Amino acid sequence: MSHAIEAEGLVKTFGTDVRALDGVSLTVESGTVLGLLGPNGAGKTTTVRVLTTTLIPDSGRALVNGFDVVTQADKVRSSIGLAGQYAAVDENLTGRENLRMVGQLLQLSRRDASRIADELLEHFELTEAANRPSKTYSGGMRRRLDIAAALVHRPPVLFLDEPTTGLDPKSRNAVWAVVEELVAAGTTVLLTTQYLEEADRLADRIIVVDRGAVIAQGTSAELKADLGETVLDLEFVDPDTAQRAAASFRGTWTGGVVLDGSLLELSVDAGPSEVMLALRTLESAGIVATRMALREPSLDDVFLSLTGRRAEITEEES
Repeated sequence: MSHAIEAEGLVKTFGTDVRALDGVSLTVESGTVLGLLGPNGAGKTTTVRVLTTTLIPDSGRALVNGFDVVTQADKVRSSIGLAGQYAAVDENLTGRENLRMVGQLLQLSRRDASRIADELLEHFELTEAANRPSKTYSGGMRRRLDIAAALVHRPPVLFLDEPTTGLDPKSRNAVWAVVEELVAAGTTVLLTTQYLEEADRLADRIIVVDRGAVIAQGTSAELKADLGETVLDLEFVDPDTAQRAAASFRGTWTGGVVLDGSLLELSVDAGPSEVMLALRTLESAGIVATRMALREPSLDDVFLSLTGRRAEITEEES
């Protein structure tokens, strides 16, 4: 089976006003990472909930490991792991007790549950803290324990919904290393994130969703290439001046024009000649930039260009 996850035309509404999913289609090849990006409320978590059978779509169809998420929900749940936005561990139990409990809930024998718990504790570098209550764990340790719990039954597909939100850079890097190890061993991962650096590092392919619909997809390099070879940053004294500058380029500039407060970003394909053209355009409009810089496009530029806003990290997403 080349595709571990397949979804076509997923629609999900809440009440009469909220259309959380508006025809989402995606595929994830086995043994790869799909990064699902989008602003808050774009539908990322709703997509995960449908694919993990906790929500039933209004229409559309999805298969996970070849099982239909609606008609074969039990088989889907038995073949996936899920680590949500918040660590789902019992704070009063030790790390070892948490993993053993998950194993027993999955109907493993006590012996097998203990063996697998010890293996996972060692793999996730939690052995020294195994007998401490998880409420004493740091945020990064709790997150690693949560991912370990999702792997007790060795699922071929793992869903990670905002796995590193709120973690410090060191803990985030530790979780990234764990994900890379899992994928190297053959696990398929669907990752929702607003950390663009996270998607850039981990995802083989990226899908950007906004207002419940897929608005772009491809590799990180492909999405960046769509913006052009270079980005010219022009900073102005205030947002009003930047807005006037943007107006002078619209309709005449062949590349992208993105306004972000006092910063104007222009996609540049023709090198120095276009930079000179940009400066002459500003001069003709009587506008002076306070700072100018050339750089390679980033995934943040892609996100801003597609959605009109930068990624913002918050604790909740519908």
